[in-house]
Amino acid sequence: ELERKLRANDRDFNLSFRYATNAIKTSKYNLFSFLPLNLFEQFQRIANAYFLVLLVLQVIPQISSLSWFTTVVPLILVLSVTAAKDATDDIVRNSSRSSFRQSFRVYEPSSPCLSLDFQADLLLLSSSEPLNLVYVETAELDGETNLKVRQALPVTGELGEDMEKLADFNGEVRCEPPNNRLDRFTGTLVFGGQKYSLDNEKILLRGCTLRNTEWCFGLVLFQSSCWSSAPRRVQDPIFGFLAVMCVVLAIGNYIWETKEGSGFTAFLPRDDGISAGFSTFLTFWSYIIILNTVVPISLYVSVEIIRLGNSFYIDWDRKMYHAHSDTPAEARTTTLNEELGQIKYVFSDKTGTLTQNIMVFNKCSINGKSYGTVAPPTSHRNAVDFSFNPLADPRFVFHDRSLVEAVKLENPEVHTFFRLLALCHTVMAEEKTEGELFYQAQSPDEGALVTAARNFGFVFRSRTPDSICIVEMGKQLSYELLAILDFNNVRKRMSVIVRGPEGKLSLYCKGADTIIYEKLHPSCRKLMDITTEHLNEFAGEGLRTLALAYKDLGEEDFREWKQRHHEASTSLDDREGKLDQLYEEIETDLLLLGATAIEDKLQDGVPQTIEQLAKADIKVWVLTGDKQETAENIGYSCNLLREEMNEVFVVSGNSGDEVQQELRNALSSMKPEAAENSVFLSDATSGKGAKAEDEAVNGDYGLVINGHSLAYALESSMELDFLRTACLCKAVICCRVTPLQKAQVVELVKTYKRAVTLAIGDGANDVSMIKAAHIGVGISGQEGMQAVLSSDYSFAQFRFLQRLLLVHGRWSYLRMCKFLRYFFYKNFTFTFVHFWFGFFCGFSAQTVYDEWFITLYNLMYTALPVLGMGLFDQDVNSSWSFQYPQLYVPGQRNLYFSKKAFFKCALHSCYSSLVLFFIPYAALQDTVRDDGKDVADYQSFALLTQTCLMFMSYWTAVNTFFVLGSLAMYFAVTFTLYSNGMFYILPAAFPFIGTARNSLSQPNVWLTVLLTSILCVLPVVTYRFLLTQLCPTINEKVRQAKATPPPPSQRARIRRTSSRRSGYAFSHAQGYGDLVTSGRYLRRPPMPRPSGFVNMGRATTGFSPMGRSAGYSPTGRSQNTKAPDVEVTSLQMFRTIPDPAL
Repeated sequence: ELERKLRANDRDFNLSFRYATNAIKTSKYNLFSFLPLNLFEQFQRIANAYFLVLLVLQVIPQISSLSWFTTVVPLILVLSVTAAKDATDDIVRNSSRSSFRQSFRVYEPSSPCLSLDFQADLLLLSSSEPLNLVYVETAELDGETNLKVRQALPVTGELGEDMEKLADFNGEVRCEPPNNRLDRFTGTLVFGGQKYSLDNEKILLRGCTLRNTEWCFGLVLFQSSCWSSAPRRVQDPIFGFLAVMCVVLAIGNYIWETKEGSGFTAFLPRDDGISAGFSTFLTFWSYIIILNTVVPISLYVSVEIIRLGNSFYIDWDRKMYHAHSDTPAEARTTTLNEELGQIKYVFSDKTGTLTQNIMVFNKCSINGKSYGTVAPPTSHRNAVDFSFNPLADPRFVFHDRSLVEAVKLENPEVHTFFRLLALCHTVMAEEKTEGELFYQAQSPDEGALVTAARNFGFVFRSRTPDSICIVEMGKQLSYELLAILDFNNVRKRMSVIVRGPEGKLSLYCKGADTIIYEKLHPSCRKLMDITTEHLNEFAGEGLRTLALAYKDLGEEDFREWKQRHHEASTSLDDREGKLDQLYEEIETDLLLLGATAIEDKLQDGVPQTIEQLAKADIKVWVLTGDKQETAENIGYSCNLLREEMNEVFVVSGNSGDEVQQELRNALSSMKPEAAENSVFLSDATSGKGAKAEDEAVNGDYGLVINGHSLAYALESSMELDFLRTACLCKAVICCRVTPLQKAQVVELVKTYKRAVTLAIGDGANDVSMIKAAHIGVGISGQEGMQAVLSSDYSFAQFRFLQRLLLVHGRWSYLRMCKFLRYFFYKNFTFTFVHFWFGFFCGFSAQTVYDEWFITLYNLMYTALPVLGMGLFDQDVNSSWSFQYPQLYVPGQRNLYFSKKAFFKCALHSCYSSLVLFFIPYAALQDTVRDDGKDVADYQSFALLTQTCLMFMSYWTAVNTFFVLGSLAMYFAVTFTLYSNGMFYILPAAFPFIGTARNSLSQPNVWLTVLLTSILCVLPVVTYRFLLTQLCPTINEKVRQAKATPPPPSQRARIRRTSSRRSGYAFSHAQGYGDLVTSGRYLRRPPMPRPSGFVNMGRATTGFSPMGRSAGYSPTGRSQNTKAPDVEVTSLQMFRTIPDPAL
């Protein structure tokens, strides 16, 4: 599809293109389609289809030696349970069903303060607000929580809410087809003989939330289905094993029929036309029915119950509950719990995931003087008193009084500094009550900067399309807004051009320090050197920095530039390129003002969590959009990078050759013996099916690579070099990466390492990474719920990840592996007895057990022990799991259910079946009852064998309760089914009349049960004893530790000084400065309001400013000194304290 065409109120025209209808389908089934559709989906599962084939075979008398109910009862039970689960899930989805009325949709919250989510991509036609504006929040799409403005075309805005006009509207839209680009839209509207241009500012995307707008009308453009299904098919490798057993028994039947069968024809005559060969054919299918317990249908139901139970454990875990935000952990899927115990690589976002994404203005450098100290977030000791400012934000805390004194003394550079912060932004202010300001910022950084200016006396109050109103030290002033030179990912800066109250033209600019430095006037060289020193100091503390500069403009030059700017902004050809060129022209010869330093605080417990994951041999890769210096310093702060590492490699090449050479240099430093042609993949070729082998390296290394270099490293010719180098490192940081690159890195590791991966993030830009990984975890933080909605698991803090993996993940994996081994063991043992019995019954496909025992064995008799083990088994408790993170390693290597473990399980089952068959067989062969009567009949043998089988259970302290319950159930049901009353009701269905009371009353029967149980258990106990003594595993070593593990050692980390530079983390999305200046965002005219300031006047201390480079301190303190009694931040010094929440 190259172009989408649609016409309002013309259904025939729209249907001719076969577009999707406007109905939203949130349910999979309806009342009539549920049964056939659900059964069709269930029989796509190979086990269900297999049992359906068995049911068909059982209705053929020449084949089946079992009654039909032995298959029908389990099959109906499994189908019913699964259908009930599917119906419940669909009802939940269906509760949110909604639909559109023809082509239009009206959104009308009951109150303007309420919100509503858009369910389709809409062309905005009209709204209740002035100038046909709407306010939307796009947190579910791009992670940004600030309000954005959209405006309808004036021609459609005239439609208002008049239903007759809307019904007569016949505009025709031509636009691009549906795509995944959120930042641009191209289309036209033809209405009334005129063609109008459509862009992203007129589109309401699905997933946006309507805010502060009473109603709006829109034309539906795109709509897609709201539900999807991705069932996982469990491939069962034991069907081949079943076929082999059936072939062996069928061949045995042929040999027996050929040599011995003729001797039995006198009393067992063959049907006409039945030869030995045909008998073999029928016997093969008969044994397919009898040996069906090798593939038990109840396995799937048991697995789902265990997964559901382990998911509830995550939901109910109070130690993963975040009280501050009232957010519990949530398992949004039940199918991945065991994979949580096999994670090898964790891919994490930084901002909002490792950090709080709550920006705090802590320090700044103004005219070569550094201001501010960092204190703990709860400390208000020596905090600046902002009571002189009635409009100050009471939540803002600053710890250097000299900056306030400089403001009060009217230092011109300080005033210009904060004036720039109050003017150069795209923040929107809302004042619900007098003096209570609320800022909606494009990024948390920008909100922190405007709030800082507000507290220091430069309050951003309101704005119109062509003016900005601020309060400067109690005086309300209005600046004419002439242009916004908006931010984008290439410019990495933004500027505003304003005319002050006195008529002076000024350009204010803020951006990344490396970019701003290129635009400075040569006279700023000395000030730049001093500011650089301050930036290095800020970087050593992990702060995010931003440089500020300004220049005065001439009237004539600006008038000429403004004309060219207007021409470029209305151009349809390379509009963005022309505007960027004009921005470059005017943003030159700037005068440096200084720099800001904002702290994005680490979340609680992040360093300890990363340290625990490293001990569990889980490699953490941080994929972030922040600049290199910021990401690197946060890496040191959270223990991802450590000073004791042998080396941290930085890859920042600007070409493919440079990047490849840097990667190979790093590889040769870690492995000097590594040659370029050394074997890295398991296959001879480096195709997608090859596996990258794990390599050992001496020492600990880290790797930092920026987004530009990563683009080359992910090319097909270089991706293996990058992967090999990165996998040899303990930690990897990819900075300045795009959401697509995040997903590509995850896919690269998945493709070649064949390891289980987990991605964790909090914003919409992490969604592609979360979906690419095997398991996605969403952090419900400051950036909306899109990451959570796309994830498999969610919680509020990164520190909960260690409990999710080291406790719940490891327990789930261990329980599932033990459950599968136990399940296959008991079923293989059950089935192998049939196999051995075939050699004693002429391979006639006669069963050993009673048909009712066959039917109820998996559904009733042994269901509780396996479920009890799968839900409650623990090898160690949670505290030991944290004390010994190495317990996690066996799961990464899949040691508990590998091919070797499966073979050992099958071998153990074979031995147990031999004991279960031949011991009772020999015990009853020449045995009589106490009264001298013969006890060696088929029914007594069957009862003794199945009773011995019931004692082959998993005996632990917790599981003993379930085993005893199963035994009680077995004996109760057995005595009931073998009673006289049941025989009188249905003689053909209950032939074992009196067998239970006659056989189980004999002492030799119980002695046989005891002997059989001992012989089955003895080899296992012996093997485990020798293994524990000679080659103990980490689990056995931990279990042998009798004493309670000591508390974690307390380790002090002192401040790390570094020359690495931090940087301002811009978002990937372009700003909305065009909207601010377009006149399309204004809600209502601002009403005049008093400034609310106490006029402080000019200080009377006799101080006069000394100029730009004087660096004078009004307090008399030496420049760049810190107050000795102010505590340092946790990024400089922290102690590892045991957290009870962990």
